[in-house]
Amino acid sequence: MSSKNTLEKISENVSFGGKQMRYRHASSSLNCEMNFSIFIPSDTNNNTVPVIYWLSGLTCTDENFVIKAGAQKYAQEHGIAIVCPDTSPRGDNIPDDPDKSYDLGLGAGFYLNATKKPWIDNYHMYDYLVEELPALINKNFKINEEKMSISGHSMGGHGALTIALKNPDLYSSVSAFSPICSPINCPWGEKALSNYIGGNSIDNFEDWAEYDAVELIKKSSEHVKSSMPILVDQGDADNFLNEQLKTELLISVSKKENFPMNIRYQEGYDHSYFFIASFIEEHIKFHSEYLKD
Repeated sequence: MSSKNTLEKISENVSFGGKQMRYRHASSSLNCEMNFSIFIPSDTNNNTVPVIYWLSGLTCTDENFVIKAGAQKYAQEHGIAIVCPDTSPRGDNIPDDPDKSYDLGLGAGFYLNATKKPWIDNYHMYDYLVEELPALINKNFKINEEKMSISGHSMGGHGALTIALKNPDLYSSVSAFSPICSPINCPWGEKALSNYIGGNSIDNFEDWAEYDAVELIKKSSEHVKSSMPILVDQGDADNFLNEQLKTELLISVSKKENFPMNIRYQEGYDHSYFFIASFIEEHIKFHSEYLKD
């Protein structure tokens, strides 16, 4: 395993004038080796640059967004770095769903801190993303650590929303594509939360609610409401929309709690990366407005 706080470069490619790179490192939060991808825009003045953290969805790795979204062009234009972590801990000794299902275990970390066996020793994606990975990025790359935003898709949209709502002073803005808006109220979320945290949505409601964007909005302060710009895009032809994503609950709670956020249904779009690629330019432009010095 790589030594702590050291990076092993896996690959580097020039893309739209910037550098798309991939690294491996030993994670103390997750007790395993982790990969992440990072795009760094070119900068002739050797300045620090703002950063967007992108969280991917179920079954993805750090590479899906890098290969499919077409984000590098727009990140270069706006002078923004993009960091893409993996979606869960990885390795031969990392617990996985005994049924090998796609929605629990490897590739399905849900961006939370697990508290139940066998997950508790490794599945601390929340700590990894809020503390460990940004510290590693800021140490090794010319990043403006005071200018950080977060975005994601599906499970990653859930992660982006909940992490930003719990840490509003860390992030300048948040956006999401097709987020799982209320894990408490959908099969994906119920399976993940019951395994990683334990109990059910009634008996263990407070612990579950810590990873539910709808519930976090209900108790958000006026400071959070006034300081956290949020953009959400959801395809109206998404086959997961009604059962798993629950966008209507996010719309309802934002109106009830007077939490200003821009939630847009996009006609004809599904859950795929074709959807993300179609609107990623708008999302990067959105973040750039709040990442300016």
